[in-house]
Amino acid sequence: MGQKVSPVGFRTGITLGWQSTWFATKDDYGDFLVEDQKIRRYVDNRFNRRMPKGAVAKTEIIRTRNEVKVTLHSARPGVVIGPRGGEVDKLREELEDFTGRKINVNVIEIKEPDLNATLVAEAIAEQLGKRASFRRTMKQFCEAAMNAGAKGVKIICSGRLAGSEMSRKETQKLGSIPLHTLDANVDYAIATARTTYGAIGVKTWIYKGKFGEEITPNQHRRRRRPPGRVSPAMRGRGGSRNAAAQQSTSPSEGGSAASSPEPKKGGSTGTEAS
Repeated sequence: MGQKVSPVGFRTGITLGWQSTWFATKDDYGDFLVEDQKIRRYVDNRFNRRMPKGAVAKTEIIRTRNEVKVTLHSARPGVVIGPRGGEVDKLREELEDFTGRKINVNVIEIKEPDLNATLVAEAIAEQLGKRASFRRTMKQFCEAAMNAGAKGVKIICSGRLAGSEMSRKETQKLGSIPLHTLDANVDYAIATARTTYGAIGVKTWIYKGKFGEEITPNQHRRRRRPPGRVSPAMRGRGGSRNAAAQQSTSPSEGGSAASSPEPKKGGSTGTEAS
């Protein structure tokens, strides 16, 4: 009881596919494994740690006998591809140089970044690095994921939050997250925020529903600002009456008719005693 396992690794091979797809003999397995890690680390440093950031969430590698196919899942494909495909060609040449193999690079767009756990965790870590309020940041990203169509979100930040002397853990959760249901599509990612007072770890779980279900975003109406309220002191002085009278005498309705009081039936034009 109480043992934690990564939701991605827990479902890999059952409902999720592998991020590296190839077959190797016993002699080449170690070399291919290290090479895959080098490719992923190079892509992460190139597009996620430098400006302009390409927001690459996942790197899939498929090896054939002749070439290595590298597929990048990015929320900003224009930055990864570059003008006229210059960045992709440059990346392919650099990967071919340090691997010594023929590389084929493809880029796939992530249409909803708010539902990708990797992008959400990296965005929270970036905000924490800019000294943003961790509670407000966690709440904003939780609400954004729920509005995008997620059925459950959980975010955990741990470390010296807000520069406190003793490290602690804060959790923000909305909806439900069935971690032990293999049929549930739960995305999970971790990120690290490097701050001046230490490292803060960010963990993100996003439950998107069952596998094969279509995600429909929640269309919430924008909250309108409430009308200005009159203070109790103004109510006692008849301020609400004056405000209503001012609203009714708009220039379009003709201010001259409302400016002079109506004469009484007796013909006297005296004003009422206040």
